[in-house]
Amino acid sequence: MTIPGIVPRPVGIQTLPQGFSLSATTAIIADEAADAVARTLAASLRPATGFALPIHAAVPHAAGHPTIRLTIDRSIAGGEAYGLRVDASGADLVAGTEAGLFMATQTLRQLLPPRIYSYQLVDDVDWALPGVLIEDAPRFVWRDLMLDVSRHFMPIEFIYRLIDLMAMHKLNRFHWHLTDDQGWRIEIRKYPGLTDVGSWRARTQLGHKYDRPVRYDQVRRGGFYTQPQIRSVVRYAAARHIVIVPEIDMPGHVQAAIAAYPSLGNGAQVAVSERWEITPHVLNMRESTISFMQDVLLEVMELFPSRQIHIGGDECPKTEWKTSPHAQALIRDQGLGDEDGLQSWFIRRMAAFLAEHGRQLVGWDEILLGGLADGAVVMSWQGMDGGIEAARAGHDVIMTPQAHVYLDYYQVEDFVDEPLAIRGTTTLRDCYLFDPVPDVLTPAEAARVLGTGAKLWTEYVATPTHAEYMLLPRLCAIAEVAWSPRAPRDFAEFHRRMMVHERRLTAAGWHGRPLDPYRELA
Repeated sequence: MTIPGIVPRPVGIQTLPQGFSLSATTAIIADEAADAVARTLAASLRPATGFALPIHAAVPHAAGHPTIRLTIDRSIAGGEAYGLRVDASGADLVAGTEAGLFMATQTLRQLLPPRIYSYQLVDDVDWALPGVLIEDAPRFVWRDLMLDVSRHFMPIEFIYRLIDLMAMHKLNRFHWHLTDDQGWRIEIRKYPGLTDVGSWRARTQLGHKYDRPVRYDQVRRGGFYTQPQIRSVVRYAAARHIVIVPEIDMPGHVQAAIAAYPSLGNGAQVAVSERWEITPHVLNMRESTISFMQDVLLEVMELFPSRQIHIGGDECPKTEWKTSPHAQALIRDQGLGDEDGLQSWFIRRMAAFLAEHGRQLVGWDEILLGGLADGAVVMSWQGMDGGIEAARAGHDVIMTPQAHVYLDYYQVEDFVDEPLAIRGTTTLRDCYLFDPVPDVLTPAEAARVLGTGAKLWTEYVATPTHAEYMLLPRLCAIAEVAWSPRAPRDFAEFHRRMMVHERRLTAAGWHGRPLDPYRELA
């Protein structure tokens, strides 16, 4: 059977003899529980079709046309599972939750001709849907996209577009990397200097981070998101069943914060970092600094309802702690052993603080150093070993190894004509053939793998246009890895569906790297 070009691929799909065509006479039938999803669906279909599809609580008495029927059946297990049937009578979408029903509408849209994603009226298309029977559910509960806005600030309009792209691919976590050495991007009202000073840098390194001599562009760059803007984005994402997981880096990757509030550091006077290197400047471990960062987290938790809060924890040089009398005294007095133990002590403090407020700490795999905090979730980026260690220790894990899901890498082996990237190559095939669950895990340990996601760091990605090029089409492959069953995994079949899907992306105004079947299928 030829599978329609749906991305990510559904768990089960059968063709039926007859479908129907969407028209101005098509009605959407939804009871109160399904009303919000119905309105979102109607709004998404209107720009391209021009149809103002009416929404009714029941089939109108005189209806003689196909209808789209949305039903929430609480007896259906699985939060995002759904069923979808298209035949001559219209479309039936059924799920146990509003989130599952929303996922069904995303599949329904993909059954329509690709130009349904256009934001302009298209008047020369038969909006025909093929007859299908689909049963579908995600493999993983965590399916994310991370965008780093610290190295290069991205306008708020692009964030909204990115959330729509995520919804199209059934991704459900937006990992928003908001702070780093090169910029602080979130308004914290108790500490205005974090954005007044920390969101701006005087110049930015040009070329690769290893280039010598180092060159700069001499352009002041910066920006940040206000709290009202963030609240609006959170609401927009929630309507699309996407949770925003903020990342506030600590105790390393904090030079922008130290530039704004020098008392957070270990004595060095610093500016917001202008280079892409890992800086040696980290938080001191004084109680006043811990209180400062907890104050920041309090405002973050007010803005983001996500149960998980990401605190980074990665790439924290210990040089300043080695020469700090206060840090060394703390290591000795607390019996922490060494600087890794000091970092673990800090992470445990933050994990306990978040837990007191009903939240859960997420950190990169370096939070394993010195001992893992109770209840912490490990996001494993340096390969899979950190995730394996954490799963075996009874911790939840998100597998995001850089070789498979870091989209700041080049997309092809011969990258001479490609935009500058950080290193190496992660091809579309590399993304697609990745399995987040290593074979070495037992079934109980494998159940600790919550999922995976795509990561776009922006040292070399200064604009939304460049971000689109790096994200697509590889994001589509990672979305399928996160949603669809483990096997079979047929790259050639995926590529065939992507040839159709690329037309959808183009209609929606996205411009990724064009598919290249001669190279990608070689």
